[in-house]
Amino acid sequence: MYHLTSKLIIYRNIGRDSILFQLSDICRALDKGKKSPDVLAGRVLTQINRLLDLATRYGFNGNLWHNYLAFLLAMTETPFTLVCEKHGASEGSVQRFAKSDMEVFRQLLDYDFSSLENALGLDCFHVIEQYQAVEKKEQIYNKSVSEKVQELSSSIEKAKTGEEMFSIVTEFYGRYGVGMFGLNKAFRISPNREATGELLEAITTTGDMQLDDLIGYESQKKRLVENTEAFVSGRKANNVLLYGDAGTGKSTSIKAILNQYYDRGLRMIEVYKHEFGYLQRIIAQVKNRNYKFIIYMDDLSFEDFEIEYKYLKAVIEGGLEVKPDNVLIYATSNRRHLIRESWNDRPDNVSDDMHQNDTVQEKLSLAARFGLSIGYFRPSRQEYYDMVKELAHRHAEITLSDEELQAGAVKWEMEHAGVSGRTAQQYINYLLSGQDV
Repeated sequence: MYHLTSKLIIYRNIGRDSILFQLSDICRALDKGKKSPDVLAGRVLTQINRLLDLATRYGFNGNLWHNYLAFLLAMTETPFTLVCEKHGASEGSVQRFAKSDMEVFRQLLDYDFSSLENALGLDCFHVIEQYQAVEKKEQIYNKSVSEKVQELSSSIEKAKTGEEMFSIVTEFYGRYGVGMFGLNKAFRISPNREATGELLEAITTTGDMQLDDLIGYESQKKRLVENTEAFVSGRKANNVLLYGDAGTGKSTSIKAILNQYYDRGLRMIEVYKHEFGYLQRIIAQVKNRNYKFIIYMDDLSFEDFEIEYKYLKAVIEGGLEVKPDNVLIYATSNRRHLIRESWNDRPDNVSDDMHQNDTVQEKLSLAARFGLSIGYFRPSRQEYYDMVKELAHRHAEITLSDEELQAGAVKWEMEHAGVSGRTAQQYINYLLSGQDV
């Protein structure tokens, strides 16, 4: 195997600690007789353990070795793969090097581990090449990456030459992209960033909500879709603030937008206000990628003493560096003006603030930087009852009449947080639990 991996050029930065290069080093050590078979067998089993861990995290099945090599091809970011993501397969000398690397990967797909197994008294590679995974729920593995990698794995298995494999892989880059941003929908600031050196990590399980799941609020959804459509189409679009009453579907709308436009290159990065100091680094990391990024800030608001909003003001508009065209900010808040206001801010109030109007303008300036503000407000009681009925009709197991549903909805909202879309959904969840059905 070492004689193959040593020929890699474009993909040489995969890393010496990768499973591929570790197995390659083991094969080299075995050929040279530098280590005892027991020591090398232990090292092999360590890599098999890592491979099984990867299979669990990404839901791989079948030939894990092929899945792993496809995973490397899909996730390795190099100047070549990033150019392919944005412009397709590039012409020139680099293409020759890439095709050479693809021939190496094609031979690695067919690599015969039997001599290694016989020398070390192992049979693990036979198992991983015909791996039968325990069925598991999507929530415990990264379904988005799993499906794409296994699709690539199935395709490259059929390649008979390095040229064929080159076409398959570069087409994959053009369709899905490369690396974490290409294969995932959503991201957040990594809690382990200091240890790993990676600022962002993928959110591996996102909900499947759609805009149609949110009953009512048609004009609000229309304005949000129009703005997002312009954004992903490369036209000018505005930062968006969704404000209003709790439980009215502000966050649901934004999550649904991600699902609706993910296939057109939309990605979302979730950032909380205590993380605003990282905003410039996030933008620097994504500004040259071939995707549109929405930086999502949920439940955004500030008290008088909190100054994190100043980072956000500078990022949105006001800093020397212009915000790139592929980044927008979508925020939700129960407050229209985001920063807490008091009676002291009223113009008719006698205050010891010598420049009271300046103070008020400072508090309003953040919200003013969102070009599009969309209000979500509590439904009327009749709209609330209509929500309950519409949601119930989507579930055949709920057999209550409309009158019974409405009577239950009245009781439910009186015992909970009042009328809202969230309250309606919680009542339906209660019925689906079987307690009243």
